[in-house]
Amino acid sequence: MKISVFGLGYVGVVCSACFSREGHKVIGIDINETKVNLINNGKSTIIEKGLEEQITESVNKGLLNAISDSKKAVLNSEVSFICVGTPSLSNGAINLAYIYEVTKQIAEAIKVKDSFHTVVIRSTVKIGTLKTCIEIIEDISGKSFGKDFGLVSNPEFLREGTAMSDFFNPPYTIVGTNCERSEKLMTSLYQNIDAPIHYIKPEEAEVIKYANNNFHAMKISFANEIGNICKESKVDGHVVMDIVSKDTKLNLSPYYLKPGFAFGGSCLPKDVRGLTQLAKSLDLKTPLLSSLLKSNFYQIERGLELILNTNKNKIGFLGFAFKSGTDDLRESPLVSIIETLIGKGYDLKVYDGNVHLSSLLGKNKDYINNHIPHIYKLLKEDINEVIEESEVIVIGNNSEEFATILPQIPESKIIVDLVRVDNQKTSKGNYIGICW
Repeated sequence: MKISVFGLGYVGVVCSACFSREGHKVIGIDINETKVNLINNGKSTIIEKGLEEQITESVNKGLLNAISDSKKAVLNSEVSFICVGTPSLSNGAINLAYIYEVTKQIAEAIKVKDSFHTVVIRSTVKIGTLKTCIEIIEDISGKSFGKDFGLVSNPEFLREGTAMSDFFNPPYTIVGTNCERSEKLMTSLYQNIDAPIHYIKPEEAEVIKYANNNFHAMKISFANEIGNICKESKVDGHVVMDIVSKDTKLNLSPYYLKPGFAFGGSCLPKDVRGLTQLAKSLDLKTPLLSSLLKSNFYQIERGLELILNTNKNKIGFLGFAFKSGTDDLRESPLVSIIETLIGKGYDLKVYDGNVHLSSLLGKNKDYINNHIPHIYKLLKEDINEVIEESEVIVIGNNSEEFATILPQIPESKIIVDLVRVDNQKTSKGNYIGICW
């Protein structure tokens, strides 16, 4: 395949070398003549293990060269990768000026090109960038997206020091596009990479790199704060975090990484408070750990806001315990929402089969009587009664019972889903998801 790569910085030069190693004919483009000359002389523009040797080999084989003529590059390739920088602006937002400038250059070439051309954004960009680039190319070239050209969001996951290895051994390959022809091209391009390809919407692809990197930053900060607490307590933080990392059932897993409602129960809130208080007693600052309960409270506020924004007065709750399959009401975030709505004078009804059964058996009766007797009065035995007599149905936990009954709820009722009992549904019509 004939490939042009715009930007011979870190990502661009690694991609150029690696694609050429696969036997593709690659043209690197950069406005910096020094970088262009380095590549054409078989030299690397950065220091990276194995990179210069590969560039030398590819240049000698005629599989890699560099130029500064963007139009010539596009006209002599099937696909163009945009790998230019997206630095921070003074307010922290990313600067997309280089992305848009390169897109304009590519559009000028597509304007006079007879064959279909695919443009791939490899750089880290904000949500909606690909859509804007489509508009730029259509406006300048007079050509049509999907017919004359395609655009793809294809974020990279390269770490400095292991970039070439990461290129050929990624955790997955992301292809975000609405163009079937470009999707097929990307499938062919990555066919020798031993990693699953995820075909998703461009906007989803654009946010994945940010989600990944912020997750990595959070993990580093978390480990450091735990390490600081350990050191001041004369405990080896590496031993602690090594054991934490060995739990792939919960700690390193998708289990707690599903967007939804706030956490609650007898463990998480209590233990977050306990650890941050320990840190205070050691005169340590834990900005990340100390933000957890604040973030959790915001999610409760967000759920409440979705309910209030319906402008309806009759609210029915399906699920009262903080987790399906339990009767645990301790620090249930749903209790906070229900109490707020009671205080505002809303007409409420609540259904939770487990809580009702528990109260009859006396297992949770003392807690109900001593802490939330006003809410217990709202508890109904019949789920259909709650649905029929409510204008808004709030789904509060992931009970299978609620997933089954969801399709039966009349369209005249507004559904506010805090847990996504049906993972195929997104906010549309009378259905409102808290994070989807």
